[in-house]
Amino acid sequence: MPTLTDPARLPDALAPGKVAVVTGAASGIGWAAARRFFEMGMKVVLADRVQEALTQAAAALVARAPERAGDVLAVPTDVAHRDQVLALRAAVETRFDAVSVLMNNAGVGDNPGQPWEHSDAWKSLLAVNLWGIVHGVEAFVPAMLAAQGPALIINTGSKQGITSPPGNPAYNLSKAAVKSYTESLAHALRERAGERVRAHLLIPGFVFTAMTRTGSSAQKPPGAWTAEQLVEFMLVRLGAGDFYILCPDNEADRATDERRIRWAAGDIIENRPALSRWHPDFKDAFARFMVES
Repeated sequence: MPTLTDPARLPDALAPGKVAVVTGAASGIGWAAARRFFEMGMKVVLADRVQEALTQAAAALVARAPERAGDVLAVPTDVAHRDQVLALRAAVETRFDAVSVLMNNAGVGDNPGQPWEHSDAWKSLLAVNLWGIVHGVEAFVPAMLAAQGPALIINTGSKQGITSPPGNPAYNLSKAAVKSYTESLAHALRERAGERVRAHLLIPGFVFTAMTRTGSSAQKPPGAWTAEQLVEFMLVRLGAGDFYILCPDNEADRATDERRIRWAAGDIIENRPALSRWHPDFKDAFARFMVES
């Protein structure tokens, strides 16, 4: 895995003293990102709807550098609710200067069931995974554009939003929407501000977090990356200017991901059945495709 050996390659928006807002910051990828930003000398705003975990996360940051307690702000926020995200913005504006990094990371992995079941549960999932990102962009991006400084928006998507594996269609839907929304956001920002304000789509692989943990085991599966590994990879690819931050893991390298994504796109081009990768008539063809040179 690449490591960030040259901080000079980082975007200016990630410089010490800049302000980063991270949603879903009390655990998992969000917590790893908030911790890394703080280590880099940034001021960090942690937002999460789980009050106790949020308080503990903020205290853990301050314990690392008590002299920088003023650089940490924790704001209880349920991103599904627009008014709470606007309140988060107000709290940030009261405490800090302009935000230079917005990481819309809050997400849930609940499985409401089949497409014809539990519409309210589907709406609740979309309210966090999709509308939480839309609310964050609405709240913070206008000020980023007006500030005239460099800024980054990082939206956490998923490979499931690209290949749509069976098993959790609501989650797949939400992450497919995040992909489309972030692509449109990146284009609109480029038209408005050139490269000064940029959007990025973070596409995690298999990462060991509370969302992906099965049962009560605290043991990381061999195939998974840690959240810290993913964040380090994210920083390297931000330094390289990637829009699609496609993250490998210990089970799937980039070449494997590229083939899976190419096959998924081929369903449309070749007019195959939906999700043909998992269709019995195409099982052998997909297997051959994955090993072709």
